[in-house]
Amino acid sequence: MTTLSHLNKNDQPAIVDVSKKKITCRKATAQAILILPKQLLEALQRDDFKTKKGSVFQTAIIAGIMAAKKTGELIPLCHPLGLDNCTVDIELNDNQEIVILCTASIEAKTGVEMEALTGASVAALTIYDMCKALSHDIVIKEIKLMEKTGGKNDFKRK
Repeated sequence: MTTLSHLNKNDQPAIVDVSKKKITCRKATAQAILILPKQLLEALQRDDFKTKKGSVFQTAIIAGIMAAKKTGELIPLCHPLGLDNCTVDIELNDNQEIVILCTASIEAKTGVEMEALTGASVAALTIYDMCKALSHDIVIKEIKLMEKTGGKNDFKRK
């Protein structure tokens, strides 16, 4: 690591100057994992993840996409971006954990890692919010960047 990117020459907070960067196709995928108590997960599965509040997964997908689109308004010094695409996929893994993958893409001078991370985070929080009346033992286990392409350095988690 060399220096923090959001500091100017006087070590004050600053937005990163991307004016001299080239426009490239940029893409990032982030993952969030939730653990629900066994009884809650079984109840949701019986009802195809539908509650009186609506479909848990469908609502989380919409919330994740909406959040990714607003990342520049939520995170200080993050460039406001008009995403070209954003998807949120939700499924159960073999450990009966809910896995959320948010992928954002754009042709721009800056990357979309924060958009993907924000989308995955808010989708996870939406599932928590929709299920918290049934249990507060829901755990958002992790949120992490899985992959990014199109910038100076590509990244893929192994």
